[in-house]
Amino acid sequence: MAEQRKIRIAVVFGGRSSEHEISCVTAGSVMSVIDTDRYEIVPVGITRDGRWVLTSADPERMAITDGELPSVEETGAELALPFDAASELLVVEPDSVPRRLGEVDAVLPLLHGPFGEDGTIQGLFEMMSARYAGAGVFASAASMDKVFMKALLTGHGIRTGRYVPVTERQWQRERKRVLDDVEALDGTVFVKPARAGSSVGITKVADSGDTDAVVAAVEAAREHDPKVIVEAAIEGREIECGVLESVDGGPPDVSLPAEIHVAGGFDFYDFQAKYLSTSSLTIPAELPTEVVAEIRRVAGITFDALGCEGLARVDFFYGSDGEVYVNEINTLPGFTPSSAFPRMWSATGLEYGALVDRLIQTALRREPGLR
Repeated sequence: MAEQRKIRIAVVFGGRSSEHEISCVTAGSVMSVIDTDRYEIVPVGITRDGRWVLTSADPERMAITDGELPSVEETGAELALPFDAASELLVVEPDSVPRRLGEVDAVLPLLHGPFGEDGTIQGLFEMMSARYAGAGVFASAASMDKVFMKALLTGHGIRTGRYVPVTERQWQRERKRVLDDVEALDGTVFVKPARAGSSVGITKVADSGDTDAVVAAVEAAREHDPKVIVEAAIEGREIECGVLESVDGGPPDVSLPAEIHVAGGFDFYDFQAKYLSTSSLTIPAELPTEVVAEIRRVAGITFDALGCEGLARVDFFYGSDGEVYVNEINTLPGFTPSSAFPRMWSATGLEYGALVDRLIQTALRREPGLR
């Protein structure tokens, strides 16, 4: 009798966004805890220029070493996606006939930022009729775009901070009006790419009326995204909360919240403070019981309001006015063992390996096709 093959999981990482390196770190951590007695890992790296390559599943090659971030090497065999066979991959090597790598049972996309977390690759997986972990096309796109995210949350009665959207057309043709709207935010503002993550490209401007500083900040954000958002600073504490799709079709499960403490002389929680500093988390956050309950409640309804699946991390401000504000939602949060999302779930009773397995099992249960 032929031996039954293992469940084949394609782990996809790297990508074309500015978060390429962080995606590689995430993939290395995840692959290190996947149960290889049950699953066969197919490690698929996407290079910075968008080529898909069959790469190494060795977690050590995806670790931060001496402050250096990893990336997808371009030396692996190239992969192609044959649309004549659902959920399959082709290996394409020089001077050889393309060979089928075989059917993949589910995809674990570990891509942060544009071209990975924004609905683009989710659409590709759906065209391939491939099962995949995480949010679908619309939820991924809407959650990634901070402008649309805030508009949708406001429509569901979820409190967010004040903001000004800045599109390419507005910046080129209506700059005076944009700057007037920003000045009306009246105080400290944060200028961000609308569709980036890991705090890439963010500038803190102490005075929204400082035109030169605002213009410079918008131009810095535009290096990462032609669409920009300017947010009024909220005085308060930064809180995060993890959300997981229910295993039985019920309401989503919500973790204990964490509080971020920025250290090392950083002015706010930017890329350097997140990944290359001694910034810390308190888990669970030391908050009144009723505030914890409200944060967890709002995290769950934020997940549902945007139509999320699989997993998400919801970021909050607990304002000095006693209100809870949603800052943003991440449909593929940082996922190394030291990242906030797995640590919150560990404190809630779900350890890292079990968390990864739950995402795989959720993906395997999902039927291909429209959500």
